Amino acid sequence: MTTTVDASFDSDGTRCAAWLTYPDGPGPHPAVVLIHGLGATHQMMLKQYEQAFSAAGIATLAFDYRTTGASAGNPRQRLSMRRQHADAQAAYDFLKSDKHIDARRVGLWGTSLGAMHALRLSSERSDVAAVVVQCPIVYGPGAALHSGLGPVFRMTPPIIEDVVRAATGSARKYIPIVGAPGGTAVVTAPGALQGWNSTAPQDSPFDNRIAAANALGLAVISAKRKASKIKAPLMICVSSNENLMDIKHVYDVAGAAPKTTVRSYDGDHFEIYHPPLVHTLVADQTAFLRKELRVEP
Repeated sequence: MTTTVDASFDSDGTRCAAWLTYPDGPGPHPAVVLIHGLGATHQMMLKQYEQAFSAAGIATLAFDYRTTGASAGNPRQRLSMRRQHADAQAAYDFLKSDKHIDARRVGLWGTSLGAMHALRLSSERSDVAAVVVQCPIVYGPGAALHSGLGPVFRMTPPIIEDVVRAATGSARKYIPIVGAPGGTAVVTAPGALQGWNSTAPQDSPFDNRIAAANALGLAVISAKRKASKIKAPLMICVSSNENLMDIKHVYDVAGAAPKTTVRSYDGDHFEIYHPPLVHTLVADQTAFLRKELRVEP
């Protein structure tokens, strides 16, 4: 029987809410940090991974980034890539310090934009034991231009307004994270709005907004430049019908990282969170993590 306990850790002086799920038994356990995507919180589909991995003998730590969900920090929905990367690193260090965890067997798991942070962090740390990413967003410029220049032009005025507001200490200018095609949002790919909503509980819709200037950070971040420095065994779960980014960028990362296993799944960016595909993904990921984190039968 697995157990989930509420926890928290500090990231640059701000409290991040966290959830630790332990397998049955005394430990110390192998473990993974679960890093979610843009605008997502712990409530959005992470429990199925917590339960599956912990049932297989692997502890998990899920968390909400600063200024989102149950975590502290203001202004809300300040989705800075630099800050989120620091949050992921703080989560990793927090998990390794837990007395119930074997610090030599701690890995990273990232989904969507969370995969960007998992890949970049594993390229910077030599102590990461294994990495799993699914439907990974690995190249910001490719994602930003995937729907053409129209969305870029539509976002320019609110971004400029938000930069001015931030410089003068005024309230931030927000735009939607995801919207319908033709709208002013960071992501306007067909089906994306319905996909995002499909991962949120019906009684707790996700906060669909981002400080407009933070979109600039999304457009320039990349996991490709340092992929060759990832020394840990890496499993990449590719959505063959990916609708948020050209998957050639994912295969660029796969080709650069020296210990990569690639699995392709017949779904788009959001279908892989749901049955029947999610059952196949979780089984494959669990088998990979059990092997690389040396989980005893």
